[in-house]
Amino acid sequence: MTTTSDAIRIDRGQGGEVDVVGPLDDLAGRLLRRAGFLFEPTLRGHWVRLPFDMGRDWENERATWAAQMLAAARYPVCLDPALDTHRTPHATPSGPVRSPAVTVQTPSPRKPRR
Repeated sequence: MTTTSDAIRIDRGQGGEVDVVGPLDDLAGRLLRRAGFLFEPTLRGHWVRLPFDMGRDWENERATWAAQMLAAARYPVCLDPALDTHRTPHATPSGPVRSPAVTVQTPSPRKPRR
């Protein structure tokens, strides 16, 4: 079982930018690039982020799409709930839906077969 520290985190930073933190291999990098993320070189590696000033709706859609692609490729992903465009508001987990109970009735008398 993976912990959240091993997961790829997609969230909105303090400055409003959407960035990615976590262990990234070649496939994860390709998926993030496909979703529109940029890889900016830094002294510690790469800063993975979406372009600035594209609008919050666009950023949320791209972040959600990236999380879906990573999850489909079996990567552990933590997406900031504020970025998730496919969540249902006020969703509560529910148990399995069961059919109503059926009462047992006595069988009707049958005529003997010939």
